[in-house]
Amino acid sequence: MVLRTGEQYLEAISHRSKAEIFVMGKEVDDVTKNPFLKPSVMAFKATYDAAWDEDSKDLGRAWSQFLNEEVNRFTHIHRSPEDLAAKVKLLRKISHKVGACFQRCVGFDALNTLYITTSIMAEKGRKDYHQRFVEYLTHVQKEDIALAGAMTDAKGVRTLKPHEQPHPDVYVKVNQVTKDGIYVSGAKANITGVAASEEIIVLPTRAMTKEDKDYAVAFAIPLDTEGVKIVVGRQLNDARRFEGGDIDGLPYFYNHEGLVIFDNVFVPMDRVFMLGDWEFSGTLVEIFSAYHRQGYGGCKAGLADVIIGSASNLARQNGVEKASHIQDKLTEAVFLTETMYAAGIAASLNAVKVGDAWWVNPMHANVTKHLVTRFPSEITKITTDIAGGMLGTAPSEWDLKNPKLRGYIEKYMQGMMDYSAEDRLRMTRLLENTSLGVAFMIESVHGAGSPAAQRIMFSRLYDFNYAEEVAKRLAGMKSDVKFVKKPEPWRESDTEKVAKS
Repeated sequence: MVLRTGEQYLEAISHRSKAEIFVMGKEVDDVTKNPFLKPSVMAFKATYDAAWDEDSKDLGRAWSQFLNEEVNRFTHIHRSPEDLAAKVKLLRKISHKVGACFQRCVGFDALNTLYITTSIMAEKGRKDYHQRFVEYLTHVQKEDIALAGAMTDAKGVRTLKPHEQPHPDVYVKVNQVTKDGIYVSGAKANITGVAASEEIIVLPTRAMTKEDKDYAVAFAIPLDTEGVKIVVGRQLNDARRFEGGDIDGLPYFYNHEGLVIFDNVFVPMDRVFMLGDWEFSGTLVEIFSAYHRQGYGGCKAGLADVIIGSASNLARQNGVEKASHIQDKLTEAVFLTETMYAAGIAASLNAVKVGDAWWVNPMHANVTKHLVTRFPSEITKITTDIAGGMLGTAPSEWDLKNPKLRGYIEKYMQGMMDYSAEDRLRMTRLLENTSLGVAFMIESVHGAGSPAAQRIMFSRLYDFNYAEEVAKRLAGMKSDVKFVKKPEPWRESDTEKVAKS
């Protein structure tokens, strides 16, 4: 069996000798012991535990046609719409275990994106890429590798294309090509869970032009590679993790993002899956974006469940759980949560077959993510209202532990007698860290593309002319409508067109 346990994952990432990882200006030797990164490592570990836990292993495992045995779903290539739905359900499930982003989804989506993209390239005569990728995929599945996906470049001046930038490597760029491999420089920004991963899959972040061909590159390398530097970003209240407590900093599970710098890094040719093929970069971006937007319907719904549960319990602790306005607010939060989730499931079950793999429905995937850009802020507003001002002003756990203060805090922070002041502080901190954190608020807006990116896809995919002709016919006006079998007034995406051809 190729499925690794969580403990085997921890052992695998505990030793690094080449890559340089920095947290708040200081280099980290062991990410599994560093107090800043350990919560991220433990959240990542949950993706391995999910394949063994009785309540989740049916979702956490999938059958690999490449190995003819079960693999961790996070290394799986989707074989059916039901596979895609299982992904969304698994993400919601794991969110309940960690209350944070578990950081393995981008690598998962990158695998599936490259499988389809290299298949399309093979149909166009570039068979070497797909052969290389299938060999790499087999390696990932056999070893159950922890992957980070790196798509977003530093980007520099947003109005300029990659080859026009004043700093030529603000997009990852190929410096040199040899018979053995390539050398790349540049940076990828906001890369989720990268310090907790074993390998990085790098993808182009936008459609390229012929002049940008040196930036049209996709590859995979071990994180522990000479020339790789990671600068882990700051987050809300992150310094609490260094305090050694077990309430304020939520030291058990959290997530991180990092700036990944490639300082003339060598990539072996058997790990290169796109090299100068600028005409396929737009297809790759379309495929990846839709996959990643679909998944948000699962993980953000799962985080919302934690947030709703926290707010509901705080209302109970304060003795107001039966108030009609509290029930109305919680019901509204449920509606928003289930709408995000339903869209993710719809994107899965209305999927598109591309070759021997399945891609999500592009319209529903973009709808899913656009809902996620809006609803988490509404859910946070609702639950903040329920929790009260204590959410931002509660005493620290160190005040609670101070013998001179404990008696006062236990009296003045207590609500209903069934719960202690410590219960209230713990639940308040959980709600603060989940609802106001990067994973639920900021990532919901900017992860997998900002809101404008989804709105662009809506205008591309929705056929306004067709809808107009339908309306003209019903109004008794002259109409050129020609009804088709598809009930939705949607145009085909570029990927769907390729799949048909």
